[in-house]
Amino acid sequence: MTVILSGSEVAAQLTARFPGSVSEAVPQYIVINVDHFLPVMDYLKNSLETGLEYLADITATDYLDYFEVNYRLGAFEKNLSLTVKVRCTDRLKPELPSVISLWKGADLMEREIYDLMGIYFQGHPNMKRLFLWEGFPGYPLRKDYL
Repeated sequence: MTVILSGSEVAAQLTARFPGSVSEAVPQYIVINVDHFLPVMDYLKNSLETGLEYLADITATDYLDYFEVNYRLGAFEKNLSLTVKVRCTDRLKPELPSVISLWKGADLMEREIYDLMGIYFQGHPNMKRLFLWEGFPGYPLRKDYL
């Protein structure tokens, strides 16, 4: 059975290694500050304690005050799972670092989020619309889309 890592316990490890990196931690997930996002994700993937080598899913949610992007990570050998969240507060130009350098499977997931939510992933090699045509007005999964 898959063991879901406690966000609170992982946050304690991350705070010791990356001070100021965790903005919220509950047993179900952790929220990482965007300034520390890539180093923390690299650590979660490559550390001996977690070794979360599998990116299962990336999703995004519009809370009107901010966008939240959720990453579900897994480790096959250790049978572990963890949910990591990061938030963008700029509605006019929301941006996050791309994790495609860590997980190649993030390619289409990041493009889907860009296409439907308008969150731009810095460092993505092919950041263009996936489903809708170039020039489509707006982002249909945003709550303020008309």
